[in-house]
Amino acid sequence: MNKTRPIAVFAAGVAAAALLSACGGGDESGSSGSGPGYNAGVNEVVNKSDKKGGTLKLASSDDWDSPDPGDTYYAFSQAFARLYGRGLTTFKPAAGKESLEVVPDLATDLGTPSEGGKTWTYKLRTGVKFDDGTTVTSKDVKYAVERSNYTKELQLGPKYFKQYLVDNKPAYKGPYDDKSDEGLKSIETPDDQTIVFHLNTPFSEFDYLVAMSQTMPVPKAKDTGLKYANSIVSSGPYKVDNYTRGKSMTLSRNTHWNQSTDPLRKALPDKIEVQLKQNADDIDQRLLAGTLDMDISGVGVQAGTQPKVLADNQKPYVDNPVQGFLRFMSLNVHVKPLDNVHCRIAVQYATDKVAAQTAYGGPLAGGDVATTVLPPTVDGYTKFDLYPQKQAEGGNGLDDATLAKAKEELKACGQPNGFSTKISARSDRPKEVAMAQAIQQSLAKVGIKVDIVQWPAGDYFNKYVGVPDYVHKHGVGMMIMAWAADWPTGYGFLAQIVHGDAIKPSGGTNLAELDDPAINKGLDDAIANTDKAARTKAYGEIDKMVMQSAAEVPLIYAKALMYRPKRVTNVGITYSYGGMYDYLNMGVE
Repeated sequence: MNKTRPIAVFAAGVAAAALLSACGGGDESGSSGSGPGYNAGVNEVVNKSDKKGGTLKLASSDDWDSPDPGDTYYAFSQAFARLYGRGLTTFKPAAGKESLEVVPDLATDLGTPSEGGKTWTYKLRTGVKFDDGTTVTSKDVKYAVERSNYTKELQLGPKYFKQYLVDNKPAYKGPYDDKSDEGLKSIETPDDQTIVFHLNTPFSEFDYLVAMSQTMPVPKAKDTGLKYANSIVSSGPYKVDNYTRGKSMTLSRNTHWNQSTDPLRKALPDKIEVQLKQNADDIDQRLLAGTLDMDISGVGVQAGTQPKVLADNQKPYVDNPVQGFLRFMSLNVHVKPLDNVHCRIAVQYATDKVAAQTAYGGPLAGGDVATTVLPPTVDGYTKFDLYPQKQAEGGNGLDDATLAKAKEELKACGQPNGFSTKISARSDRPKEVAMAQAIQQSLAKVGIKVDIVQWPAGDYFNKYVGVPDYVHKHGVGMMIMAWAADWPTGYGFLAQIVHGDAIKPSGGTNLAELDDPAINKGLDDAIANTDKAARTKAYGEIDKMVMQSAAEVPLIYAKALMYRPKRVTNVGITYSYGGMYDYLNMGVE
């Protein structure tokens, strides 16, 4: 989940982080291999090529939430969808700070704002065709936004458009229930090449919003609701030949795609294959053996593989970016006794973050210990720590003073002897499960007993942690997740995890179910403000309010050891999608 803004700006924090993580980027000192160099792909695209042909072979330890561009939210899914879909804007296929630049894609240019940022107009490129040969029009983009935001069936993506577009009177029921041809009146399509969005309040970062996959066009006649994931109509250089949930996806060329309409994509491989639900350690071994080209989920190699990729002969093929993800634990404010702020503060003090960091891979492959919700890579980050911890001498967990603070808070919330709850992690992500185990052990020292529950990544949000009824009924008080910005500003990072409007019946990402009027108003006021400096300042203040609620426990600002096999071309880290490799122009030698 991740993106940028109307002018070609970039988050200064990301640039700094990228440079820090790439100290000596491209420098092969200490390595005897012949690759481009350790961290070479952090700030530059390496192994550049325009060679067409071959098959790009990818794998994932689980599945998409959905590959339907209108019903997906994972960062890797948003990035991958650009192979078969084109949004109004997207992020520049580049590495480092350049990857944060929002650029026109299906649109000829960035949006033209009017009415102080309440109206945004885009012109579409001519000659863009779907894989069935029909021409893409503005009506297809309008329909894509309507189906992704106004239907009860598609719940996995965010609902920004529904929140900010002027609604019909009476309220628009969505394309599956409203049979009128007009649809949502606040999206106008005066001709086939023009689309106009009318908002209920100024939205200063709208060019970032339309970079999300929800603006990838969908022809109304071809929409099959939840079944569309198996019959996606392509507007990009590749079409989806087959998608079998839990098994595989295969892509081949969209013969109706024309390079002259698309200045961003190289479309190098003849085929792209994705194998799903593969063992994470096995994925690593196949990457090292050269029989697999990339782990599509972008989480980096597993703990057991880390020493192997850091060996002299492999290190030149490794990148260690500061990813832009926050790994954190949400505390649900409706699951007792975590409905009491003092119980939540007790968890803040008693969660040994160094142990969690170590479990995920340490400072190199896990990341730096986090104390804020906003990571340093996002505009608005300020450094503070409301719940400071100290480690005991000898490295045996938290010191007595830190644990004493946790026990004081337990008394204040009426649970002097601790309490019991559940903590969740994604079953196909071994490092996340290890992190849950480390947290379980540290909380036990103050009497907080937690049982670990595990679910696969593909179902994690839409069936379990993102379903409030399930969470309440089963007493899942603590949920581990990772988050990258939808676009790298405080609003793009915070809105879908802390704003009350992000709470949904399923597929939600505000796992804590925070609905604080001051936080909601702070975000609403900030995004309406055309003064970038004022917005940035406000985001830092909102971060402090979120931490005062104690509903989110920041664990680590993510880093990862990423491996790029020798035969893969055009490999670089995109910060717009959380600091993973950009698949858009990848090829194979």
